[in-house]
Amino acid sequence: MKKRAENSKGEAVDLLAYEKEYGDRYVHIAGIDEVGRGCLFGDVVAAAVILPQGLLMEGINDSKKLTAKKREVLYEQIMEEALAVGVGRVDAARIDEINIKQAAREAMKLALDALQVQPQFLLVDAEHVDSRIPQLAIVKGDARSQSIAAASIVAKVIRDRLCEQEWEQAYPEYGIAVHKGYATKQHREQILLHGPTAMHRRSFLKNIEAEQLALF
Repeated sequence: MKKRAENSKGEAVDLLAYEKEYGDRYVHIAGIDEVGRGCLFGDVVAAAVILPQGLLMEGINDSKKLTAKKREVLYEQIMEEALAVGVGRVDAARIDEINIKQAAREAMKLALDALQVQPQFLLVDAEHVDSRIPQLAIVKGDARSQSIAAASIVAKVIRDRLCEQEWEQAYPEYGIAVHKGYATKQHREQILLHGPTAMHRRSFLKNIEAEQLALF
């Protein structure tokens, strides 16, 4: 069973290093991460995951480094093995109201509050969650901590399923199932052709609007 993932330089990374470091003081450690921060469309989705202390899950890594098929397999394993999983969502209107950074933090707090088991310590991907629970923000944490990586996988799978099912059915002409709401050429062209939907982030569309004006 593999114990280590690799970083961008191909160097081995012990994904349980942080869990081990704090595990002698805290039994229930929650990893927290979000996805959809850079999208033009849809919610930002966060997940909080508490795994059993000492559990090593083979294949866990930053969700962006995994295929969709692998994420789905790991998602099911995480949901089966985890002591608790919480999910938080913040929609486009709220993102426009408070900005994406604050919305991502709000989604993380919602995910934390949704946990059925109270964590004693938080490992968070490059953010601070509004909570009195002791926590550590880890830059690129989804590639350095198994708990955060698990949260990134859960959040990614849940958001992708929304894109491929509910949101695709609501707005079939935009190709949401394909680009997942990110600013691809296809997505930008569909916005210019059909206009933004109620789920597009108006604060993110300034460049799209400038592109549209440049056509005239």
